[in-house]
Amino acid sequence: MAQPLALNSDYRRTLLEGLELFRGVRADDVAGLLAECTRRDLAEGQLLLEPGSPNENVFIILSGELDIHVGGLEHPALTTLETGACVGEMSIIEDRDPSAFVVARTATHLLVIHQSVLWKMVNASHDLAKNLLVMLSERVRSHNRVIADSYGELRRAELYAATDALTGLGNRHTMEDAFPREIERSRRDADSLSLILLDLDNFKALNDRYGHIAGDRVLATVAEVLRKQFRPGDILVRYGGDEFAVLLPGVDCDRAELIAERVRGAVADGAIPDESGSEIMNVTASIGVAELGNDNTLDALLHAADEAMYRAKRKGRNTVSR
Repeated sequence: MAQPLALNSDYRRTLLEGLELFRGVRADDVAGLLAECTRRDLAEGQLLLEPGSPNENVFIILSGELDIHVGGLEHPALTTLETGACVGEMSIIEDRDPSAFVVARTATHLLVIHQSVLWKMVNASHDLAKNLLVMLSERVRSHNRVIADSYGELRRAELYAATDALTGLGNRHTMEDAFPREIERSRRDADSLSLILLDLDNFKALNDRYGHIAGDRVLATVAEVLRKQFRPGDILVRYGGDEFAVLLPGVDCDRAELIAERVRGAVADGAIPDESGSEIMNVTASIGVAELGNDNTLDALLHAADEAMYRAKRKGRNTVSR
């Protein structure tokens, strides 16, 4: 509940000491305007501001603490404001509802300045106007840091969601997102587009003989070999298990088959070491190639490349088919 302020000269000086908005401000310059302000007391946990509820006041903490929550009170406090700090000024400057929840962390006492009084104070004191500008710039910088940190967290989450942890390549999520976009672009530009599917030969037998750790080492090594075989604009993903998929923009089936043959040789030439550094075995791959047709969907293109890959298996493995 709002209460009047006791305003003898000694109290005015004591009241203004340590308050950000009034730093360097002569008490006499704003004495009459302070008489128009009130005091508000909050119990611990009591809500002061929230999104959707209009605010017409600046609140300055005389004692106690306020927690700032973004998105809901169930989220951890973004920051805690202490004695001397202001809250509510951004909603007044921007003429919009508060963007955060503000709640008393402890029993808190506030100086309440209505927006009409605030603008009178700005006109009455150059120092107060300067302090308000400094506070607003600091608040904007703080918001920018929060946005930057949140964006960084979002980008990291997106990266983890779209990256295969073992190989560092894109995963099925990458394929389902990037492949359709590239297919649409190729159709729009009437450009060629081919897909390579690569499956390691006898990978289950290798896992059974040498163990899953060795199998993981094989997949990581093959992924590194594949990275070196394709252009930056090609989209290479771990399709699943021991299968890899590569989308080749601007490449027709004839050229894709030549690329696949080069890749097949590179995989076959790459010896996989065991934990001691000794060679385990040479791994080979069966590779299928397909080109995007006029009416092909991603599923149809994958199916065609998959069929070609199994033809390569039936031909004896370590070969390319289309």
